[in-house]
Amino acid sequence: MRKVVLTFGLIAGAILSAMLLISVPFQDQIGFENGATIGYTTMVLAFLMVYFGVRSYRDDVAGGTITFGRAFVVGLLITAVATACYVATWEVIYYRLAPDFGDKYAAYAIEKARRDGATEADIAAQTKDMAEFMELYRNPLVNIAITAIEPLPVGLVFTLVTAGVLSRRRDHGRPQ
Repeated sequence: MRKVVLTFGLIAGAILSAMLLISVPFQDQIGFENGATIGYTTMVLAFLMVYFGVRSYRDDVAGGTITFGRAFVVGLLITAVATACYVATWEVIYYRLAPDFGDKYAAYAIEKARRDGATEADIAAQTKDMAEFMELYRNPLVNIAITAIEPLPVGLVFTLVTAGVLSRRRDHGRPQ
């Protein structure tokens, strides 16, 4: 199981990491909203590796059948490896390559509220909230936890769907 999990988890992690490394330097041109769209689209593509990894495990290791529970565990481990790659890449980007990212995002969020017609009191409250959040986000453990929450739900959905699809008993003309 280790080989399958590492192989497909690292492929998914490489896709996620490449997306971050390619898109963050162009964040000013892309914009935060388009950046989120690009990011989550790439996550969907990367987490297709969960399906291929669980299928590989089922076909090559488990003899062609797999239970929902085992498929879920394999998919979850692939998701964990990919998420760890994503988080590690973000930590390098945030602390070394783009340490002003958080400040730019805070300014964007406040300006967006202003454009959306927020009152001055709302903007003042959001400014205070963003300042408090940025102070928390500077803590590496908080940063890691918040960053992991980005790809994890996408990977979990893929894991559940994959476990459901691949754990069904398939005949495919094989003798039982």
